Amino acid sequence: MTPRRKSPVEPEYIEPHMCSLDSRLDILSKVPFFASLPAEALREVNSLFRERGFEPGETIFFAGGPVQRLYVVAAGKVKVMRHTFTGHDVLIDILVPGDFFGSLSPHGEDYHPNTAQAQTMACALSIDADEFRQIMAAYPSVAITVLDIVSERLKEAQEMVRQLSAFTAEQRIAFALLKLAEKLGTEQDVGLLIQMPLSREDLAAMTGTTIETASRVVSQLQKEGLIRTGRQWLSILDKEGLAELTEAPQ
Repeated sequence: MTPRRKSPVEPEYIEPHMCSLDSRLDILSKVPFFASLPAEALREVNSLFRERGFEPGETIFFAGGPVQRLYVVAAGKVKVMRHTFTGHDVLIDILVPGDFFGSLSPHGEDYHPNTAQAQTMACALSIDADEFRQIMAAYPSVAITVLDIVSERLKEAQEMVRQLSAFTAEQRIAFALLKLAEKLGTEQDVGLLIQMPLSREDLAAMTGTTIETASRVVSQLQKEGLIRTGRQWLSILDKEGLAELTEAPQ
């Protein structure tokens, strides 16, 4: 009898509302626009943030809802999705501790363009949008970094539109896996491990394709020895080979 293959996934236990002062300051110090703040200023910023825990699948805010707060992931993972005119949800990003989402505009926004949903048990720190704008007014370095980030995110959105129109499904999926590996991957015996519940539905949404196509492409990539999958994990075995698929439209 063939022994059951051991999963490389390490259990992740999250206790919402259990962030100590030190852990909150550590998380906030990793957010790009707060990174340059002195310790005293960071403590002042921290006092304006509130904690809240979310269950897997729980919506943090819906697209079209009023923009009221800026969020920072303190624990767990959050996925950000955009609903298209064709009725599909496109997965924009998967956020991990230290990532931020929600209101970033220095002038304020009326509604959220995306939906944010907890992918795992998650804990987020959040601040009222008006209070965040007060921080930007008090610390010009924060406002400048926010503008840079908004500009960079616009470029990323334009690149995503280009890929959806010019790349094949295989290329888009290969690019998405490489992007996830760059952000979440860790070197393990099974390869470059992406430890997260990444369903075929999530991968299809992220790349603008169907679940059936995503399943077919993933199966083909496994046959070619480029990736390996398991329950709640995926590993990249040949990063260079996967990158070759994204080099030019076929």
